[in-house]
Amino acid sequence: MKKIPTMLLVLLLLCLASVSVLAESQPALLSEYWTEGSAAAESLNAYLLAVTDEASPDYIPVPDRIAVFDLDGTLMCETYPFCFEYMVFADYALNSGSDTITDAVRAVAQEIMDAAGAEKPSNMSTRQAAAGAIAYRGMTMKELAEMVRAFKESEAMGFSGLKRGDAYYKPMLELFDKLLENDFTVYVVTATERNIVREVIRGTLNIPPSHVIGTEYGYTATGQGETADPNYTFQPDDQIVFDGSYAGENAKTCKVDAIVREIGQQPVLAFGNSSGDLAMEIYTISNNPYRSAAYMVVADDAVREYGSADGAPDKKASYESMGIGVISMRDDFATIYGDGVEKTEIVQAVKEPAKEEASASAKEEADVHDGVQYVLYVGTNDKDTNKPVFTQAEAMEKARAVLIRRFGGYTIQEAHGGWVGDDGTECQEYTLVIYLSDTTEDQVHAAADELIRVFNQSSILIQANPTKTEFYSAK
Repeated sequence: MKKIPTMLLVLLLLCLASVSVLAESQPALLSEYWTEGSAAAESLNAYLLAVTDEASPDYIPVPDRIAVFDLDGTLMCETYPFCFEYMVFADYALNSGSDTITDAVRAVAQEIMDAAGAEKPSNMSTRQAAAGAIAYRGMTMKELAEMVRAFKESEAMGFSGLKRGDAYYKPMLELFDKLLENDFTVYVVTATERNIVREVIRGTLNIPPSHVIGTEYGYTATGQGETADPNYTFQPDDQIVFDGSYAGENAKTCKVDAIVREIGQQPVLAFGNSSGDLAMEIYTISNNPYRSAAYMVVADDAVREYGSADGAPDKKASYESMGIGVISMRDDFATIYGDGVEKTEIVQAVKEPAKEEASASAKEEADVHDGVQYVLYVGTNDKDTNKPVFTQAEAMEKARAVLIRRFGGYTIQEAHGGWVGDDGTECQEYTLVIYLSDTTEDQVHAAADELIRVFNQSSILIQANPTKTEFYSAK
C-alpha cells in the first residue's frame, strides 16, 4: 500500500477541518416545505446568511437577534372556521354548563357558530375577548390549560385528517425552527389571550411561556375579595383565578407597546398576516440599527385552504410599498398542513335546525320568557361616619368590579337619596341603583353581601320585580 506523504496528509486534514467548521457555521436554510424557487424563501435565506456571518457588514450579534410572530393566520390556521380562541370559547360557552355563562356570553358564542363558513361577524375580536373574560371567570390557569388541551384533540372544522392542535402551517414552523437554530430569540406576539396561547403552542413551538405576549384577562387571588393588589398579601391557600375583567385587545400599536414593555429591544424580524400586525411590522423595520425585515402571510390559496385570490395583488402591492415582504400561501407553500390533510367543507356542528312541527308559540317561548328583575339600591356613605369613603367615580368603579366578576353584565343608574336623621340633621347620600336579570336570588344575595362589605353599609334594599324579557332584533 502506498503511503500518503506527511505534508499531503496534513493538508488533507486541514481541508476536512475547514469544511467541518464551515458546515457548522453555515446557517440552516429553508427548503423542506417551501416551493422550489419561492421568492419568500430565497429572501429569508439570504437574510439569514447575511446576519449570521461575522464577516458580513449586516452581521447581527446573537443577543440582538429578536424575532416576533403573530399566531393566528401567521403560524397556524384561523379558518376552521375562525381562530382557535374563538372556537374554544364557543365550545366552552355552549357546552360546558358553567354558571359563568350569561345570556350575553352565550349569544356571542352562538353568533360565532352561526357564522361558520361565512364572514367573521363585525367587531367580533373585541366582543369575543370581553365575553371570554366573563366565561372564564373564577377559572385557574391549570383549569384553563386542561380545557385548551382537550380542545386541541378535537377535529378541525373544514378539514379531514387535522386536529385543531396540529393546524400549523408547516413552512412557517420550519422558519420558526430555523430561526431558533440560528440563535434568534423568538416571541409570539398575539391578540389571543396569552395563557390560552401558552397551552396551544406547548409541544410545537420550542419557546418558554414567558415568550408569549398576548391579550390579558384580569387576575385575582381566591381570598382577596375587593382588596386591591397593592394592599393584599397572597396566602398559602390562595389560587390565582381570572376575575372576569378585560383591559383591551393586544392588537395594532398595543403590540408595539407590549414589545417595548416586555422585550425591551426592537426586533429585527417580524411576521404577521393582518392589519392588527401592521404596527408591529412597521416598528420593526423603522429606524432599526440592524438590517431588519418584516413579512405578511397572505391567505390567497382557495384550493388547499379557505383563502381567496381576490384582492391579494392589491394587498401584496400595498405591503411591498411599505417595505414589507410577502409570503404567499398559494405560491410559496409547497404544502400547508402536510400529507394526509384535505380541505372538505365547514359544517355547523352546534346549532340544531328547528323541527318542522315546532309551533309558533314554542318559537316565541325561546325568544320571550318570564323572569325576575332584581333592583339593588346601594348607598355609599359609611354606616359609622355617615360620610362617603369614596369619590362618586371610585364608588362606581368598585361596584362595577363586583358586578362584572359575579354576573358578567349589569345596568347602573346614579341616584341621590336624602333623609332626616334622629337628631333632625338632613343627610344626603350618593346611591347606585343596580338592575340585574337572568340570575338567582342566592347570587344576588352573595353580591349584596360583598357590596355591604365594600361600602360598609348596614343593609342594601333589594326589589324583586316580575318581568317579561324579550331579546328583540329588527326584522
